[in-house]
Amino acid sequence: MTENCFLGFDTSNYTTSVALVDGEDRVICNLKQPLSVGTGEHGLRQSDAVFQHVKNLPLLAERLAPYLAGRTPLAVGVSERPRDRDGSYMPCFLAGIAAASHAAAVSALPLFRFSHQSGHLFAAIVSSRRFDLADRPFYAWHVSGGTTELLAVTPTENGFDSEIVGGTRDLNAGQVIDRIGVALGVPFPAGPGLEKLALSYTGKIPKRKPVVRDGYVNLSGLENLALDLFKKTNDPAAVAAFVFSHISEAILAMTDQVTEKYGARELLCAGGVMSSVILRRAIEERYPSASFAEPALSSDNAVGIAALTARAYRRNGEGGKTDP
Repeated sequence: MTENCFLGFDTSNYTTSVALVDGEDRVICNLKQPLSVGTGEHGLRQSDAVFQHVKNLPLLAERLAPYLAGRTPLAVGVSERPRDRDGSYMPCFLAGIAAASHAAAVSALPLFRFSHQSGHLFAAIVSSRRFDLADRPFYAWHVSGGTTELLAVTPTENGFDSEIVGGTRDLNAGQVIDRIGVALGVPFPAGPGLEKLALSYTGKIPKRKPVVRDGYVNLSGLENLALDLFKKTNDPAAVAAFVFSHISEAILAMTDQVTEKYGARELLCAGGVMSSVILRRAIEERYPSASFAEPALSSDNAVGIAALTARAYRRNGEGGKTDP
């Protein structure tokens, strides 16, 4: 007897991802291949990202094959755009759309399309097993290299309706971390390496209170503050600790202001930067009921897309609407 499953694809500007979940939203596999970024570089051009995805997808297909043995996919899902907003577009997602469309067509399966952001949110729901949040409004932090947004989220039939109620007005938290980390000699993406430095620091962390107004902050000045601190101290661990402390304080202040303005809701934290132990500790101290994805499902992955596909399939059925 075969087991039913659901297949998801995600091709972000950082990682090529393929995943399978079963009918109970349990992860069967979470396969990833990070995109290669040259030493000293801060990211990739979209054309380079698409090219790497095209190379990575066949390799992930080979790794996926053993997990499909004895299992029957019922539907395929893919991230087609960064966010659930009109005009949201990045060419890197075209590679995933092509692969998912081919997989669905050759097996005569329905194809469901979602945003990358919705995938992150649902991956956090799957990881924390907070499926109650899929049916009622909540707040969500999506903090990554490309996004630093506090969202008022309302579940919809095909994902989430997300209104931005706070976040950064300039650089994203992940961008700042990467820029500072690369300047200190940490390989890109710099989050894990910079946090390792921060956790090794045992001295008094320098403080500079972030300026937060109406749920929003500017983070571009943090890069200059950090590099000035490095010139004064020549201590990369102190700089790293300062950076994570500053971002933690900014996130807490923005959350405080939004909950005061719009009212309390459950808080869900998603995105690669939210895999930070330092950020999680700070948020859980202030908001003990906050839910987080485990690190493997905080960074870019296709698990959320696969689980959203299972949810859409159950709602629409095999003969229902596809490509929402």
